[in-house]
Amino acid sequence: MLNWLSVQNLAIVEEAEIEFGPSFNVITGETGAGKSVIMGALGLLLGNRADKSAIRTGADHCEISAGFTLAPGALPKLRAFLEENALVSADEPDSILVRRVITHSSSRNFVNGSAVNLNVLRAIASAMVDVHAANENAAILDPANQLDVLDRFAGLQKELNAVRECWDELAAVRREKAAFAASLPSPEEAARLRRDCEEIERADIHAGEDDELTARHDLAANSRSVIELASQVCGGLTDGEDSISQRFAECRRILRGLERIEPTKAEEFLNALDGAKEAVDDLSSELASFASEVEIDEQEFQEMEERMRLLQTLKRRYGPTLDDVLAHLERVRERVAVFDDAELRRKEFEEQEAESYRKYQAAAAQLSEKRKAAAGKLEDALSKETRKLGFLKAAYQLEFSAAKEGPLGIDSVTFLFSANPGVPMIPLRDVASSGEVARVMLAVKTVLATVDEIPILVFDEIDANIGVCADTHFRVAKHVSDGRTLSGIRKLDDAARVKEIARMLGGGESASAHAEDMLKQVKKTGNKK
Repeated sequence: MLNWLSVQNLAIVEEAEIEFGPSFNVITGETGAGKSVIMGALGLLLGNRADKSAIRTGADHCEISAGFTLAPGALPKLRAFLEENALVSADEPDSILVRRVITHSSSRNFVNGSAVNLNVLRAIASAMVDVHAANENAAILDPANQLDVLDRFAGLQKELNAVRECWDELAAVRREKAAFAASLPSPEEAARLRRDCEEIERADIHAGEDDELTARHDLAANSRSVIELASQVCGGLTDGEDSISQRFAECRRILRGLERIEPTKAEEFLNALDGAKEAVDDLSSELASFASEVEIDEQEFQEMEERMRLLQTLKRRYGPTLDDVLAHLERVRERVAVFDDAELRRKEFEEQEAESYRKYQAAAAQLSEKRKAAAGKLEDALSKETRKLGFLKAAYQLEFSAAKEGPLGIDSVTFLFSANPGVPMIPLRDVASSGEVARVMLAVKTVLATVDEIPILVFDEIDANIGVCADTHFRVAKHVSDGRTLSGIRKLDDAARVKEIARMLGGGESASAHAEDMLKQVKKTGNKK
């Protein structure tokens, strides 16, 4: 529970100390008295971002702190979170002290004396406190939110997750099936693709063929010049009357005379000369071979040019490069294969969709069955809580209807409500009284807080008449001190409560009498929250 709240230098509150009582606490006051400041202070402790302008004029900082107590064994996940972050008080392990200090340049947050960031503060707060503002009352009128209330009350998160997973799987199969159908070529496109494929396959091309053919064509076009040049070089090397090869023979004959004088060196020089001659002979042979290959007849040259024109046509249609033509061929083959296999793939998709839909229907049916089984318990729980709030004969009924299949299952739920016996059940969205809606919302929050294990509920601007049912009543009021307008808060005794409730009812003697009667009735019936 929230034990106490301390506020210093926030807006028009210079200092306020509130010690809350057990069960239901109510804070009232005239418009502008400072109730919103108290709510703002609590919001800051729950992790709302700080606005430096909220610091009281003339002060250099504001400080808000609060003490919470966890029931023994309650909120195990929160306790584990506190332990993981080393935030458990050694002296009082069931206590949580939250403090925020806000200056004009910074904001610091502490839990049990340890500094924490806002994310940690919010995680702790969300596990302990649920804040409901008046503008949220309309949310309960939405059938989608009513279905969520039922699921949370019945603890159907596991079943709901199963339905969502099955729906996501079914939706994924349907998207893939639709994408496949959209990607299929039409019969006309398939025919064109087949023609493209046949044209490229007939050409029997390979990567780099155009570059190879261009080089061969350039060489063939200059074959006469190449042969003539090669012949001249061969003549100078080996074939002419005064060739290098003949000169090597003369040089060898001369070196043989050195053998008688210096046989070792002579042999060395002769071997080197023979090596040089062999290199010259090899070069001449290679030139002759190259020249013989260059020489082609006219028909072969024409065939080469026709092949080049074919490759150029393919590149113009499917290129611009030959690699692009080959890549286009692969894409065309894949597209044609998809078209040819379409019927088989359609059948596979239909089977996958049917199986996914079967799984979804089974999960949705199980969820629907458990929802309907829990509906009566929720009706009783809501009726019980609403009766505590003054509608002593209030009753609820959950009306089921088929909904469009989706991630939430196959159910649509409408909350029907009757405030008094003999009054027909009507959909909650058709209830005209804002007071009735506010109390229904309060009942819903109370019921859900029980199943969600959130121990503290805070209602901002709830229906005024509910204040009568408070176990502890505080009043916020403004006063002027030293020319400054300040706000303070105090706990009301029985007499002060009568006066405050009379003010809330409009004031006057009749209002005072009415307030006394209301408080007596509450004490008599024991219908307190």
